[in-house]
Amino acid sequence: MKDVWVEKYRPRTLADVVGQEDTVERLKAYVAARNIPHLMFAGPPGTGKTTSAIAIARDLFGSDGWAGRFLELNASDERGIGVVRGKIKEFARVGSAEHGGFKIVFLDEADALTHDAQSALRRTMEKYTATTRFILSCNYSSKIIDPIQSRCAVFRFRPLTQDQVKKYVRKIAKAENVEITAEGVEALLFVAKGDLRRTVNTLQVAAALGGAVTDESIYKTTSTARPEEVKKLLETALDGDFMASRNVLDNLLIEYGLSGEDVIRQIHRTVFDLTIPDKQKVMLVDKVGEIEFRMVEGANERIQIEALLAHFVLAGQTK
Repeated sequence: MKDVWVEKYRPRTLADVVGQEDTVERLKAYVAARNIPHLMFAGPPGTGKTTSAIAIARDLFGSDGWAGRFLELNASDERGIGVVRGKIKEFARVGSAEHGGFKIVFLDEADALTHDAQSALRRTMEKYTATTRFILSCNYSSKIIDPIQSRCAVFRFRPLTQDQVKKYVRKIAKAENVEITAEGVEALLFVAKGDLRRTVNTLQVAAALGGAVTDESIYKTTSTARPEEVKKLLETALDGDFMASRNVLDNLLIEYGLSGEDVIRQIHRTVFDLTIPDKQKVMLVDKVGEIEFRMVEGANERIQIEALLAHFVLAGQTK
């Protein structure tokens, strides 16, 4: 397993991009016209934003010449005004004599750029349109200033469906001669939550252990508690047995090595699977949100989780 599967099976052209059919069709129209506007790709991680940007360059400039006309920068690493005035401006000001005379600057995680850097980028995008097109990728488009958004055609990427992820997992497993059980596939879907990059990385790590990829290997390699165990934790608390639920919590923390925030996120997902009235779910989710906020602000994780379990015990007594 010398290859990194995320890169090995990354789609090379727009036609190969998974799960974003409507967006891909619109992008293909730009490529067919041999011209593109400034673009903004917004959406959750692992949904194909970076892949689509690279695929556009490959489709426009050819598989041999695209790299020389494509500058990729991760804005979360170089997020100040200096990178805009330096690398980006120097690349943008030099035109290309081929393929319509423009190059592409791809700014990944552009929502991490400072406000000053975005203001400088706005002017650069306007000044060098004749020689350069910009593609911005972000998780939260609201963090991009309005003048930049108005200069871009915005494309929103959605999380992949379970069927799309399953199909892709089966394809890789077949190509790599990896056996994966049905329970293993379901565990991958639970862990990845529509993030295809995380899905493929998790599959490769689990496959590296040898033998069939099972739900057990998936949960172990991702330090994720089984959903049924988290459900048992909450049901035990709702039944009024605080000490027993605390013991279940100890087992989860020791066996899976979870952090407090990991536990809170899984509790939040599991609340909706409980067989309790919707009104009670609303009250519990509200409390989960409060506890999560306290932990982010620096409160002791263990105390806060046990306080949440105590709240579940009290909530169970009011059923």
